[in-house]
Amino acid sequence: MQKLIFIIDDNDANLSMAASALEDEYRVLTMPSAKKMFSVLEKRKADLILLDIEMDEMNGFEAIAVLKESPQWSDIPVVFLTGWNDDKIKASALNSGAIDIIFKPIVPSVLRDSVKKYLGEL
Repeated sequence: MQKLIFIIDDNDANLSMAASALEDEYRVLTMPSAKKMFSVLEKRKADLILLDIEMDEMNGFEAIAVLKESPQWSDIPVVFLTGWNDDKIKASALNSGAIDIIFKPIVPSVLRDSVKKYLGEL
């Protein structure tokens, strides 16, 4: 059975780009907000979450804090997606519990390789 990847980003173009890079090999669910992610997680558990940092309503750092505090979701690996390419953001992302950070604009081959690596497929 294919692994399930959640992609959370408030930008439709980013959701489309990431989904099209992954949908041939994985089941992909795209969501425009962390709030939507949590409602879906109540019904389905992801194998990996790709989470945008900068979103309205609840940002990625707030969302990962909720994920990591929850016994049923704390083991889901999270990779942050961001347009902010600086060491301070990367350090904050890793300290928050993310396993990595991928910088935008998304390069499909880099995204696919990262997902395979974090799902133990490389």
